[in-house]
Formats: sequence, structure tokens, C-alpha cells
Amino acid sequence: MQFYCQRRRRRATLAAVLDETSAIRTVDETLARKLRGFGPLGVLAFVVIAALGPVLEPLGTVLVLAWTRASQTSLREIGFVRPKSWWRTAILGIVFGCALKFVLKAVAMPLLGADPINRTYHYLVGNSAGAVVMAFYVLIASFNEETVFRGFVFERLGTLLGPNRSAKIATVLLSSAWFAAVHYLDQGVAGVEQAAMTGLAFGTIFAVTRQIWISIVAHAAYDLMAIGIIYWNIESTMAHLVFN
Repeated sequence: MQFYCQRRRRRATLAAVLDETSAIRTVDETLARKLRGFGPLGVLAFVVIAALGPVLEPLGTVLVLAWTRASQTSLREIGFVRPKSWWRTAILGIVFGCALKFVLKAVAMPLLGADPINRTYHYLVGNSAGAVVMAFYVLIASFNEETVFRGFVFERLGTLLGPNRSAKIATVLLSSAWFAAVHYLDQGVAGVEQAAMTGLAFGTIFAVTRQIWISIVAHAAYDLMAIGIIYWNIESTMAHLVFN
């Protein structure tokens, strides 16, 4: 009789644990569905990440990863796919990022009448310590900004607008506009113009490949080249290579 009662208690305990686990799973699935959707909670998550992520680095990456976990979204959906070749991805990213910086500095920005000197970061001229610190910062910023603006924003807008070509173009334009806007406070109009063009470039790469690593590498290469140009005080020289 005692053995029978013990078995019943164990079964009851096991049933209670299973019921609790099932309830937790149901709550998790409900939360995930709301975060993936565009109801109040989904919109709130999008606004918070899009607003705070780019300006509080690397908080954006932390928020995006927390969102993917809570919403049960695969990292693949935000572009974190293992490339076929890390070396090829690194080389292509570095070449593209450096080439883009050269074209913008020597051709695009002079055509727009921009000051050849980046006044915000001119203090880096000959400043080795400052340049090293800034180099570490831009590596973090490149990863963070691509995770937010390309990975997260593209997934969200892609889910909202759909997978067709018009939706992809709209996603590239909208993400680039927001990416440009957040550069106004520290770099002014010229920073907005430059960020708009880089956003279009990196956004197009991501829209075509749906892989984030080449965009991260290209972004980092672009920013590191910008630091080098300022550090060696050749901004004005580069800005007048094509248009004197």
C-alpha cells in the first residue's frame, strides 16, 4: 500500500512538472509570436532596437541577439550565415570597403561640395593613441551597426513588406535613410550624405547575399581607411585628386 501511494505521488509530481513546463513553453511561444509580429509588443521592440541600438554601441548587438532568442528567430534570418570561404569574404570586404571610401572621398563628396576635412575627427591627425582607440571603436561599431541596420532591420522590414523586389528596394532605401540620419548629430550634413551612400552600398550587398559578414568587413575596412586618411593628414589631398 505504501509503495502504491509513493508511485501515485511520483506520478502526480511528474504530471505537475510536465504541466508547468507546458505552460512555460506556451508562454514562450506566445511571447515569440508577439515579438515576431507587428502588434504593440513587436512594434515596441523594433522601435527600441532601431532607436537605441545605433547610438549605444554595442548595446544594439545585445538587443538584437536578445530579440532573436526571445522571438525564436534563427540567426540565419538576420544574416549570420557561415560563408563558403572566410578568406574570400575578408578579401572582398576589405577591397570593397577601401574602394568605396576612396570613391566617396575623391569623387562623390567633392561633387556634393563637402569640406575636404572631417572636422569632427580632425583631432586624430598624428594622434597615435587616439587613432588606436578609434580603430578599436570602429571595429565594434561596424559589427553593431551592420547587425542592427542590415541584419535586424532587413529581417523586420522584409517580414512586414514581403520578399519581392520592390519590397527589397524599399528596405534598402528605408534602412539607409535611418542609417544616414543617426550620423547627423556628430558629423552634420556631410556625415548624413556619406552615410546614406555607404548605407545604400552595404544594404545592397546584404539584400543580394543575405549574408552579413561581407558587410561587416567592408564597413570596418571603410572606417579604418577613413581613420588612416585622417591620421596621416591626407584628407585634403585625396579630396582634390580628381577635382582640383
